[in-house]
Amino acid sequence: MPSNRPETRYAKSGDLNIAYQVVGDGPLDLIYVPGWISNVELNWEEPSHAHVLERLSSFSRLILFDKRGTGLSDPVPLDAMPTLEERMDDVRAVLDAVECEEAALFGFSEGGLMSVLFAATYPERISALVLYGTFAKRVRTPDYPWAPSPEERAVELEELERNWSVRMDLDNLAPSEDDAFKDRLATYFRRSASPGAALALMRMNTQLDVRDVLRSIQAPTLVIHRSDDRDVKVEEGRWITSQIPSATFVELPGDSHTLWAGNTDEVVDEIEEFLTGVRRGPEPDRVLATVLFTDIVGSTEQATKLGDRRWRELLEQHHGLVRRQLELYQGRELDTAGDGFFAMFDGPARAIRAAQAIAGGVRPLGIEIRAGVHTGECELHEGKIAGIAVSTGARVAAAAGPSEVLVSHTVKDLVAGSGIEFEDRGTRELKGVPGEWRLYSVAA
Repeated sequence: MPSNRPETRYAKSGDLNIAYQVVGDGPLDLIYVPGWISNVELNWEEPSHAHVLERLSSFSRLILFDKRGTGLSDPVPLDAMPTLEERMDDVRAVLDAVECEEAALFGFSEGGLMSVLFAATYPERISALVLYGTFAKRVRTPDYPWAPSPEERAVELEELERNWSVRMDLDNLAPSEDDAFKDRLATYFRRSASPGAALALMRMNTQLDVRDVLRSIQAPTLVIHRSDDRDVKVEEGRWITSQIPSATFVELPGDSHTLWAGNTDEVVDEIEEFLTGVRRGPEPDRVLATVLFTDIVGSTEQATKLGDRRWRELLEQHHGLVRRQLELYQGRELDTAGDGFFAMFDGPARAIRAAQAIAGGVRPLGIEIRAGVHTGECELHEGKIAGIAVSTGARVAAAAGPSEVLVSHTVKDLVAGSGIEFEDRGTRELKGVPGEWRLYSVAA
């Protein structure tokens, strides 16, 4: 997830305000048209959803928006749900607001219908079209036998109205995900639209049919579908591809209809390669890193002695000093809790020197810190690191004495030849960390 979430802005579409965000600075503009309902800010609260958007923004300037009547965009009367034409107006308003003359268009599920119509209507503004899990119509007819029957669709509408206040049945959208994921998805829907708006949109979607538009699409088109999608049959994706001139069809394994469930990286891999010609894959999920933990010795006693106001002032001085040293030695602050810091370095020698500088720098403030340094393989997730190496670093720090920089044997071995000297502190067991660890104190 981006360290700073994208700013939500508003574009004027007629009399309505359309919420949008822009993230990434890649060489191509990509506008994402969400499915049924969305919320541009809640998108970043679900890790799997944020991961998909972050990957898309890694090779594009990604433009996100909420359709009128949903999310953070202006509501609309329930008896006047937006037509596809009005939704196209919203897309044009957002593109104009971000000064985008031409973009690739990515439509998910119901968002694919408007994307199809937009690509056919405004070919000069669309460089490419990507459709995922898209249908051409939502009610079965003899010439479109894959959609739900009128009776099945009526049951879906009844169940939605009855279950909106509790966890709705989402087995068709993400059948292989656990209950916790489905609970979060249901919450996302409830926070993205009122029950009346969700029902009105579903009724309107039941009437949509873009089959006659497909042959008018001129943009290069990629259609992606999971083979066992229960909500929108894979046959619909194949048929849509057959109707669009020169479209490419990619069938991926999986049974989830929801974009951010299942094998999301495979979906994004296909999109990236189609739009850029390059398949980079997801960022590595493990990285070798050096972690530094520091905290103030006797902080509770110090706070009691100084009082709240003086203690806050002292903490501000401490924090400022630590951050200056992290910047000087190319460390990255990952977390700050109370009087402690957690930082990451790409080299152990810099981490040690930063720790020494911090330990020496805070003494004139009348305080001492303890510090621990460890290098190991860490799990990388949303710009943060975790795993046993992080836990080890924290336990090494806890074992340090006042003004001491304590390191693991791994760190000592890696900085050989750096001129840093150590004193052997012997072998210890670290709480919650397997095995015994030989620790060394950095010589003053």
